[in-house]
Amino acid sequence: MNGFHIGAFFNAFIYAMLGIIIFVVSFIIADRLTPHHLWGEIVEGKNMALAIMVGFMSLGVCIIIAAAVH
Repeated sequence: MNGFHIGAFFNAFIYAMLGIIIFVVSFIIADRLTPHHLWGEIVEGKNMALAIMVGFMSLGVCIIIAAAVH
């Protein structure tokens, strides 16, 4: 137990939860700003191009959040 610090674990957990919450909020905002319902277009409409675009947008937002939190 010498290398494990409970405070560092809780800090990492809090930052991870904060990053996930910010990501979900950013996806909801992006969904509201687009003319179509993104999730419906991807799942029901099988729009592969939109799925790839949203995936890359999600990766970009996650990288920005990780850099800001770190």
